[in-house]
Amino acid sequence: MAKIEKKLSEVVFERRATPSFDGEPIPPEDLRKILQAGLQAPSGYNMQPWRFVVVQSPEQKKRLRGASYNQGKVEEASVVIVACGDADGWRKDLDLMLQQGREGGMPESYAEQARSSVPNYLSSFSSEQMHGWLNKHVMLAFTHMMLMAEVLGYDTAPMEGFEQDKVHEVLRLPLSYWVVALLAIGHVKGPDKFDGGRFEIGHTVFSEEFGKPLK
Repeated sequence: MAKIEKKLSEVVFERRATPSFDGEPIPPEDLRKILQAGLQAPSGYNMQPWRFVVVQSPEQKKRLRGASYNQGKVEEASVVIVACGDADGWRKDLDLMLQQGREGGMPESYAEQARSSVPNYLSSFSSEQMHGWLNKHVMLAFTHMMLMAEVLGYDTAPMEGFEQDKVHEVLRLPLSYWVVALLAIGHVKGPDKFDGGRFEIGHTVFSEEFGKPLK
């Protein structure tokens, strides 16, 4: 019997950060759908600087928990996707990006411009600027995965509570990797998190310039 997927509009308004998971395994085909959703996200110059480490074994989840301020949900989740950005990804992937772009109809003039503009732009970044750039793009892919997991009927918990150096050690990450966030996925155990509410649109949205309400 085919699984009934939730509507995206339903997911957006009803999703909660799951406090505890039951640990039941996720079928490989569902996990692949979730990951593929992340890979479809947009990125600057289409450089796709995200890198994901999928943690499922009990032993590795336990070690990752130790690098995440001992949060129980890291060990309870069916899977934890560690979302990283590769600061050197553009150096290694530029040719591949241009090749795929050409195959998809990228004009040669655009490709030639990108071949110089991408290195000129990204090589000028300080470490802090690069981390900011990676954060933006990795979180786009991260959100795609989180919403796809919810559409497929899973519960999720986005997590920013971890120690960068310890996660690097546990996962044996390259020095160029920057850990952005953890996405715990599974099925909720016990009651879901309370509804914390959201500010009204007039509190956070303005029209044309700051302070003017959207009519």
